[in-house]
Amino acid sequence: MLKSGILNPCVNSLLSRVRHTNTLVIADRGFPFWPGIETVDLSLVDDIPRVLDVLNAIRNNFSVGRVFMAEEFLRSNSPAAVQSFGNALNGTELLYEPHVEFKKRVPQAIGLIRTGDTIQYANLILESA
Repeated sequence: MLKSGILNPCVNSLLSRVRHTNTLVIADRGFPFWPGIETVDLSLVDDIPRVLDVLNAIRNNFSVGRVFMAEEFLRSNSPAAVQSFGNALNGTELLYEPHVEFKKRVPQAIGLIRTGDTIQYANLILESA
């Protein structure tokens, strides 16, 4: 029985299949369903868990090389929300692109973790280092 770290077996399975330069999506509650991508839905109620909760939980077992976000995130959210994501990424290269382009990257991801986050465009594509 697991006693620490990621306890969710589906998230563990997903993380164990990510290799160098593969990507993993952590998405907010409104992110579209992608039939061809394994999705682990962790959403419970509004904002539980949040995207940053999942990011913080997996950081010990996931080497992030760079991160992609929609540029609409910057325009749709408060400076405090934008700063909280920057702080959580702790110097990791963060690339912003139009949401339409961001979504084009999703089909190549190993999987998607859906959260209950209500922050607009609070979606991350993590590329493993």
